[in-house]
Amino acid sequence: MNAAGHHRGHGQEHSPSPRPLSRRRLLQLGASGTALAAAAPWLLPSAEAWAADTYDGMRATWLRLLTGSGFDAASAPFSTALATLGSEASTYQNSMSASGTSSLWSDLPIGSVSAHMTASYTRLRTMALAYVQPGTGLTGDSTLRSDIVTGLDWMSANAYRPAGTTYDNWWDWQIGSPEALLDLCTLVYSQLTSSQIGTCTAAIDTYVPDSAVSSYDGTSTGANRVDLCRVLALRGVIGKDSAKIATARTALSPVFPYVITGDGLYADGSFVQHTYVPYTGGYGVVLIDGLSKLLTLLAGTTWAITDPAVQNLFSAVTDSYAPFLYNGLVMDGVSGRGISRGYWRTTNAYLESDQTRGHGLVAAVLRLAESGAPSSAQAGTWKSMVKGWIQRDYYLSYLDDVSLGIPELARAQAVLDDSTVSAAPEPVGSQVFGMDRAVHRRPGWAAQISMCSSRTTFYEHGNGENLKGWHQNSGMLYWYGDTYGNGQYSDHFWPTVDPYRLPGTTVSTLALADAAGGAWGGSHPDATWAGGATDGTYSAVGQDVRGLNSTLAGKKSWFCLDDSIMCLGAGITSSDGTTVQTTVDNRNLGANNHQDFTVDGTVQPSTLGWSHTFTGCGYMAINGMGAWVFPGGATVDVKREARTAAWSDINTNSSTTPYTRNYVTMWFDHGTDPADADYSYLLMPGATPAQAAARAASPTATVLSNTATVQAVTDSSAGLTMANFFAAGTAGPITVSAPCSVLVKESGGTMTVAVADPSRASSTVEVTVARSGYAAVTDTSGVTVLSTSGAVRLLAEVGGTRGASRTATLTTSGSAVSRTASLLPATAAAYVRDGSYATDNYGDLATLVVKNVNSSGSGYDRQSLLKFDVSGLTGTVSRAILWAYGNVEDSGGDQTTVQAFALTSDGWSETGVTWNTRPALGAALGTGMVSTAYDWVGLDVTSAVAAAMPSAGGDGTVALAIWEPLNKAGLATILHGRAAGGNTPVLEAITT
Repeated sequence: MNAAGHHRGHGQEHSPSPRPLSRRRLLQLGASGTALAAAAPWLLPSAEAWAADTYDGMRATWLRLLTGSGFDAASAPFSTALATLGSEASTYQNSMSASGTSSLWSDLPIGSVSAHMTASYTRLRTMALAYVQPGTGLTGDSTLRSDIVTGLDWMSANAYRPAGTTYDNWWDWQIGSPEALLDLCTLVYSQLTSSQIGTCTAAIDTYVPDSAVSSYDGTSTGANRVDLCRVLALRGVIGKDSAKIATARTALSPVFPYVITGDGLYADGSFVQHTYVPYTGGYGVVLIDGLSKLLTLLAGTTWAITDPAVQNLFSAVTDSYAPFLYNGLVMDGVSGRGISRGYWRTTNAYLESDQTRGHGLVAAVLRLAESGAPSSAQAGTWKSMVKGWIQRDYYLSYLDDVSLGIPELARAQAVLDDSTVSAAPEPVGSQVFGMDRAVHRRPGWAAQISMCSSRTTFYEHGNGENLKGWHQNSGMLYWYGDTYGNGQYSDHFWPTVDPYRLPGTTVSTLALADAAGGAWGGSHPDATWAGGATDGTYSAVGQDVRGLNSTLAGKKSWFCLDDSIMCLGAGITSSDGTTVQTTVDNRNLGANNHQDFTVDGTVQPSTLGWSHTFTGCGYMAINGMGAWVFPGGATVDVKREARTAAWSDINTNSSTTPYTRNYVTMWFDHGTDPADADYSYLLMPGATPAQAAARAASPTATVLSNTATVQAVTDSSAGLTMANFFAAGTAGPITVSAPCSVLVKESGGTMTVAVADPSRASSTVEVTVARSGYAAVTDTSGVTVLSTSGAVRLLAEVGGTRGASRTATLTTSGSAVSRTASLLPATAAAYVRDGSYATDNYGDLATLVVKNVNSSGSGYDRQSLLKFDVSGLTGTVSRAILWAYGNVEDSGGDQTTVQAFALTSDGWSETGVTWNTRPALGAALGTGMVSTAYDWVGLDVTSAVAAAMPSAGGDGTVALAIWEPLNKAGLATILHGRAAGGNTPVLEAITT
């Protein structure tokens, strides 16, 4: 894979001398080594091999990861997999020729396409696996052994050679080729001389020097960083170099902390790579796969991972990965350009799909569970999840997946056979992620929504992949049934589907060139509103949709209910001179065409090529799949057609073999250059025609508003009212002061309100719910309930949440609540700077600057000072938050912590204060995170504001500083000052 990022680096440490392996580790390796020796005596060290030591033990661990253990080679599924491995290796062996200098295989010429180098090493690796594994028909074959070593020598002399020159794709030189080479060296280590090993490690040192991980940025972030560390660690093991292993171990640490922008894991469960691409199912799998192996490799050694932040990886299993796994598949909406691969041009060994990608993720979770790194409780939970995923995977059995290796099959079989492990069911719930993705899970089905904004890409293409993915994040709605529909996207969907009619999307039919827009996720809309509110069970999700290279604009919402999703669109406009359409759905019927399609009780023709425009349509249904209900009736276009294409049509690296799949497509035609067009429909996964007819006749969900400013529904059966406000306004009982998403759930005398700001534009939003009778507040998270008299009025602190929901729960019992919220502007703001600037004033400016370099007199320290008039506040201050808006602008990193401090005096002036005359810092107050992405940061200053109140003996002015934590170097942060055009500093004060 290819990557780009903007994180900055961490230093490296000197490596300690290797220490003996732990007793537990020796026992594990001893058992593994004995089994390997008994099965394959040719693996025993040759006379030239180094004496057994820690490195040999670690190499044995890696060998076990490559070959597996504890399986019966004569039994299914292993016998079939091993025979297939042998057949593949034999094909490669018979077609290999080392007589020339241009290639080992005629279809993989070396010299201009770097992927051919990686593919050549991968074929040699396959041959080596067939040599060492039992039951391949080539086990221990001396001719094969000789050919493998000959091929390795040829590659060292003609392709990946020390002091060579790189060309084409960096990934092949730093990750793809060295990973396959190091696996190959591990597999045939005993057959190699020290000179051969030295040549291989010297080549790796040329292309993957320590400097590849010296800073956390560019192509050395996230999953790519893990791969680079794997290369360095194994190079250290194979070459017996402790410094290389230590460098790899240290360089992993930047991967573990949560990020708030750019590449990596987020606390809300998001995972991003290439800065703008939600990538849990692609690079996210690479990351957990690589870490599960490295944690296993390093466990019990001098270099074991002890960074406490590794717990974030363990939490990610349930928070980041599991939400996108369903019945063992990983949802395509988080797999980037990988969805376009299908069958590779160079091999038709297996069809890469959401199923195989999901199985790779399941395998990584299970390997992590058995690495010895997580707690026993965590490992047990993950094994139960794995067992459930494997048992429910009816479409492509995990044990029949030829993309999986013997070790992965062996671990899975062991878990399935383990009666102490109970299979975990699919969870029920609803989640909205900051990476512009949402997942809704109900008993019997799951759905996933893909959106984009200024923070995420329209789609990702690169390396000739995903050439027609232009509209994949324009509101695409994926859904899967528990026992149906899991092949919808697996069965040659991506090459054969009409790319202008992806399910759920609203697009202009303006013709787009292959790979239109920036590569690697570089094209993204300027709209900011994408996301929504959730209470964990239901969600209100919305998108301010834009078109790639188009004038298209509109508002879309999905209200995720108990057995359905209400889909709304409004304000749909375009001036492209072409038609605009919203695709209700585009169901892949597979190679057959037997499914009944019913409209308002009448089964429609199954003839391929049939099409019709239905007016006043109440519902549509496809037997065995689901149904769509149209509130009040609608005009819907339908087509039933066969579509033929090859994977090479969307990926230049993929097979040219054509495939034909049949589709039923339903869409709204908004006409040419529509102005304020709209739509509404209800998706009911798994529903029969009869159930759809009943729902059309007696709807439980009602549309309250469907306009460009607010989309809202109410569901009487669930006690839900949900609204997406694209501007301040009112919908049903809900009134808001700024754009936001609101979910209200009422049940049994309890009301829960969830508020989110998907636009990330506001620091606070005031929400009023016209419901009486709710008095006591039982729980809040980022919300202050201001009043419960006559209506519920609350203030949600949405700034700096990165779109996450804030919630409050109220009950009908208890005493009424009454509080006052005041939002006060700064009366003075300036920043001061030390060193040669210590006598300069920086007041009355559009910006404030903060930086702590943790050294005096350098000229780089800057503190921002503010004053607020609190003399008009009455009552007791119960909460006070200083809100500042800005971002990190520093070559040293992407995110930093800022902190508020009380100042010992307010007797300074905005236009006069300097570093030399500034008041001293007083009490350290609240902290918050700031990143390179513009956002609000809220700092708790309650104690300082309370002390400044006249009733507490203060003079009615609170003076505050924003800096970074003491005795710790930070990054330069630029904040909006009083003279900025908007988003100026504000003090939120809650009084009672």
